[in-house]
This record gives sequence, C-alpha cells and structure tokens, in this order.
Amino acid sequence: MLNENIKEIRKSKGLSQQELAVKLNVVRQTVSKWEQGLSVPDSEMLISISELLETPVSTLLGETVIETEVDSLKAISEKLEVINLQLAQRKTMRRKILHWLFISLCVVIAAIFAVLFVSESPYFGWDYSHPETAVLGVAFHSFEWLFVRAAPLILVGAIIGIFLTRKKE
Repeated sequence: MLNENIKEIRKSKGLSQQELAVKLNVVRQTVSKWEQGLSVPDSEMLISISELLETPVSTLLGETVIETEVDSLKAISEKLEVINLQLAQRKTMRRKILHWLFISLCVVIAAIFAVLFVSESPYFGWDYSHPETAVLGVAFHSFEWLFVRAAPLILVGAIIGIFLTRKKE
C-alpha cells in the first residue's frame, strides 16, 4: 500500500524518481525500492516524503490514492480565470493613470497660458543691450515661442487622450 501511494502521488506531482531522490537526498535506487515494496522508508524519511509531496502521512500509509491528472481542465481554467482577472485589473489601472496624466497635462498647459497672458509677454520690454539679460530674455522668448506654438497641439492631444481613457460603462 505504501509503495503504491508513494508512486501514485509522485507521478501526480509530476516528479520522476530521480527528482524525488534528489529532493530527499537519497539515491534513485532507494526511491525505486520503496515503490517496488522491497524496502520501507524510516519514520523521519516518511515525514520528509509527506512534506515534499504535500500529502499527509496517513494517506501515504493507508489510504489508496486515485491517480489524478497533473493539470486537469478545471485547474487550468481556474488558473486562466485568475490570470485574466489580474490582466484586466492591470489594464484598468493603466487606463486610470493615463487618464489622470492627460488631465494634469491640460491643467499645466492652461496654467502656463494663464501666466503668459497675465504677464503680458514680458520679453517684449526686456533690455537686450545688457549681455546677462539678453541671454535670459532670449531663453525665455524661445520657451514662450515654442510653447505658444506646440501647446495647442499638445492640449488637443491631451483632450483626445482624456476622452479615450475615460471609464466606459
């Protein structure tokens, strides 16, 4: 009975005699002798086998074990269901993050436009005759020039992004 149970449980776990022997720190022939009923593991080894095969010692010693498939269709479908749920949650989280990034981008663009509008383009009144202020003025003018031309396109893209990433019901 013990020999049959060790063999059936080992096979159901997808282990070869060699793999089981390596995990138990014995030679393969020892596992073979146990499964053929030529020898019996001692009590400490029986506990080790029980822990390794994740099976109670009582099952190893007395109960007959019905051979189970390593990956039954039900187990595979349950695993796939969990994976699909995790992927759906990850996709939802990415969509939320993108949505809020697009909203933040719109707010930042609107704030910069507001600052530029309120300040009435200070680079027009800048004194470019002094080298220090000329460099700073040119840098600010370049930023404003680039921003005023690129920001509307970025803003339209962000608004489209907000629309595409909104929560669908």
